[in-house]
Amino acid sequence: MKILVIGGTGTVGSQVVRELLAREVVVQVLTRSQEKAKGLPTGVEAVIGDLLNPDTVRSVFKGVDGVFMLLAVSTSETHEGLIALNGMRMSEIKHIAYMSVHNLEKGLYLPHIGSKLAIESGLKISGIPYTILRPNNFFQNDYWFRDAMIKHGVYPQPIGDVGVSRVDVRDIAEAAAIALTTPGHEGQTYNIVGPHAHTGKSTAEVWSRALDKTIAYGGNDLNAWEQQSLQLLPAWMAFDFRLMYSFFQDKGFMATQSDIERQTNLLGHAPRSFEVFAMETARIWRA
Repeated sequence: MKILVIGGTGTVGSQVVRELLAREVVVQVLTRSQEKAKGLPTGVEAVIGDLLNPDTVRSVFKGVDGVFMLLAVSTSETHEGLIALNGMRMSEIKHIAYMSVHNLEKGLYLPHIGSKLAIESGLKISGIPYTILRPNNFFQNDYWFRDAMIKHGVYPQPIGDVGVSRVDVRDIAEAAAIALTTPGHEGQTYNIVGPHAHTGKSTAEVWSRALDKTIAYGGNDLNAWEQQSLQLLPAWMAFDFRLMYSFFQDKGFMATQSDIERQTNLLGHAPRSFEVFAMETARIWRA
């Protein structure tokens, strides 16, 4: 079996690659970057290309059995996804696992959430056997906040006071590999979530215990967060994420018990907990 991973050099996609390799799958990774291709695990074939290039779309899916598709947040996300679907149809791909987002229907007015609706809809009528994975906010996003926590004692992600059922990307990767390599997942949509909803305050408390120092929650001031983020993000992305955090603060982003039970059945184990992730990460940071 040969699987093409789109987005295979990022946080989630690289873990999907590891899970597929562990199942003795032949893995290709589509990347725009020759430099990133050099960092792929041994045995993984890099394919240099761009989904905005028709030549890539016409050629990259040939000889491939399945595809994992994760598209980076961008202003061209929807177009890249739909043109990729056409390339897959032309090459008669046998199965695609597409990574969308949890609670899609509740956040359709949010740019990087709503952009996935057209891809999901197109996939469902494309004729390609599919599995849709809908993950929540990632635990591993907190890698970006290491310096803020260790140097300044602040957890800055403004997720609010309602609750977000954040997820370990290892669970997403396992779900993708299972869906692509075992039967019975065609036409299914799985929400991939954490076992407990956390607030900004409870997240800071978990990190306080893991790091053995006081970590304060940075608060819910989205004006301040957006201005700070402009140092690292383009303005359109900072505004997009600001809208997402406003949604989190107003409505939360929580899983149901049914979500958790269905995921547990799919993976064969309970969702990984944020507390365990934080302790593991703190040990690595200390080392």
